[in-house]
Amino acid sequence: MNSEQQYITLYNESAELIKSHAPEVMNAVRDQAFDDFKRLGFPSKKVERYKYTDMEKLFAPDYGLNLNRLEIPVDPYEAFRCDVPNLSTSLYFVVNDQFYTKALPKAKLTNGIIIDSLAHAAAEHPNLIGKYYGRIANTAGDAVTALNTMLAQDGLFVYVPRNAKADRTIQVINILRSDVDLMVNRRVLIVLDEGAEAKLLFCDHAADNRKFLGTQVIEAFVGNNASLELNCLEETHYKNTRVSNVYIEQQRDSRVNHNVITLHNGVTRNQLDLVFKGEGAECQCNGCVIADKNQHVDNNTLIDHQVGHCTSNELYKYVLNDSAVGAFAGKVLVRHGAEKTKSQETNQNLCATKKAHMYTQPMLEIYADDVQCNHGSTVGQLNDAAIFYMEQRGVSFEEAKLLLEFAFINEVIDKMQLEPLRDRLHHLVEMRFRGQLNKCEGCSLCK
Repeated sequence: MNSEQQYITLYNESAELIKSHAPEVMNAVRDQAFDDFKRLGFPSKKVERYKYTDMEKLFAPDYGLNLNRLEIPVDPYEAFRCDVPNLSTSLYFVVNDQFYTKALPKAKLTNGIIIDSLAHAAAEHPNLIGKYYGRIANTAGDAVTALNTMLAQDGLFVYVPRNAKADRTIQVINILRSDVDLMVNRRVLIVLDEGAEAKLLFCDHAADNRKFLGTQVIEAFVGNNASLELNCLEETHYKNTRVSNVYIEQQRDSRVNHNVITLHNGVTRNQLDLVFKGEGAECQCNGCVIADKNQHVDNNTLIDHQVGHCTSNELYKYVLNDSAVGAFAGKVLVRHGAEKTKSQETNQNLCATKKAHMYTQPMLEIYADDVQCNHGSTVGQLNDAAIFYMEQRGVSFEEAKLLLEFAFINEVIDKMQLEPLRDRLHHLVEMRFRGQLNKCEGCSLCK
């Protein structure tokens, strides 16, 4: 049996149950997503965008699903802490794939800002959700997005109306919690109207020593002259499989800063599809990966310049130890008429051991004349001369190695806009290299 057959059978048998626990706006695109999934099947490694990760193997195990939306026994506000010192945040939780509603931040949202369960928001604002949900998440072209769309029952909705600004960083803790091996399908919809501003921090954690398979689809619409900072931090464990697809659409003069940081994981595949729809827009997309043991991290990006006078910058850095495997494939597409495009794509990688493997494939596809586009990648090892220099001055080999790795990865962290988050990540990265980062400080779930 192919891996996709179990999901086809599941949907055929449970479609009505899935729909009964989901809002109409999500159900409206569900059957089409199922048809797309049946047609596509899981991509093989012969498919260009998936050639570094065996998707069929990842989805082959038979995981449980919480289709009946049974309540998960956890109080994250009492048990879980994921603090960023000196950063004032509005803190929300998503337990598996359900927005946690029993306790919400005491500070009231102002200026018409909405942060809510996707299911509840769909009932309260059906026209608003219906206008955006599923619009850029391409089920016809991506099997994982199709699978998520046909199975997802809830998620997170963030809306910032015209010229409004979220005063605090919106921090969302995604907690994986289960007594059995579990599959979760999480959905996120972010809408920033014209002139709106918001900063978001997503932190992924696994609270139990179980095998988790998570799919996530994020759709972000950034209006004219709006500004979005989207930070995604993964600190799970070696039994976790994460497949995340992020879709971002930018309008005229908008700004996006997207940062994805992998500190602890099992198998991770992150995909980013960003499209410029209006002139004068800018994006900064950064990735930071620290992997060891047998961890696998695959980042795949597509930056689509559909109009002119837009600027994109990408910087992804990997530090791989032991037998870890990393992959980066990034494509910048400059379409006809997208004159005055500026684009820089850089992937730099450090294989600290001989058994670590890195695959890198930066690409440019240009159909316009007056553009400034560059791309490049490097794969190297630790500088023996630099290590020898430090050892001659009394620094141990392990400490010298750590200092070089730390300095290498810091360039990505320093590009983040939130200074308290930068400081916190500097600390977490150092702990990670020292082998001390097993869980967040104050987290009683992971004891």
